[in-house]
Amino acid sequence: MTTTATPTEAKKRNSFAIALNRAAFTFSRHWFIGIVFLTGVWVGLPWLAPVFMHLGWEKPAEAIYSVYSFQCHQLPQRSFFLFGQSVTYPLNQIQAVWRDTFDPRLLRQFIGNTNMGFKVAWSDRMVSAYSSIPLSALLWWPLRKRLRPLSFLGFVLLALPMAIDGGTHILSDLAGIGQGFRFTNEWLAILTNYSLPTTFYVGDALGSFNSWMRLITGVLFGLGVVWFSFPYIHDGFEDMARAIEEKFTHAGVEL
Repeated sequence: MTTTATPTEAKKRNSFAIALNRAAFTFSRHWFIGIVFLTGVWVGLPWLAPVFMHLGWEKPAEAIYSVYSFQCHQLPQRSFFLFGQSVTYPLNQIQAVWRDTFDPRLLRQFIGNTNMGFKVAWSDRMVSAYSSIPLSALLWWPLRKRLRPLSFLGFVLLALPMAIDGGTHILSDLAGIGQGFRFTNEWLAILTNYSLPTTFYVGDALGSFNSWMRLITGVLFGLGVVWFSFPYIHDGFEDMARAIEEKFTHAGVEL
């Protein structure tokens, strides 16, 4: 047996549906601001972890490190540090003040100290890849009417360098942290006839080949994500806004 809604219940349902559609319409018209804000918060929080540690607010900092540990290896030799003597530190220096180990599970636990500063809760690759999304979005927005959407092949080509760089790092780390072919980059030294300083070839410090590759390939990935997906997101929300507007006009209800 079916029951018929009372006029009061029907009115409440209609009011809720109208409010829901108005909220959807408002978001569809301002989706870009919302996404840039949310991604901005997401890429900003890892930088608050060292700030909180510097201020002595350990619990909020630990919460951020914990949340982002599910997304990033947080190896200190591949991370930025704030409030210390340097922005990055080589593996041997971290081992000297932390533990003489190559175990990534132990290395990732080092968040810094008052002398070295405190690490950002993301590695430099994550900083580059994810921070470039809201930044690329801000560049895309004023050019959106003149730029054609990036093809899927174009997206693959922009994402491929990070996949290759990250994949070779994983293979290299199988030999042990700080012991694989991507740590010494002897192959690159041979290709360039040892024409660059040793610090460029070896390790992960800022300015090294590994550091540059993680930063550059991360930016290319973030640019590809925005250029490929944002035009379709924009069109989708435009269609949603028009559909809601037509629905309200047809029903004679003010939007």
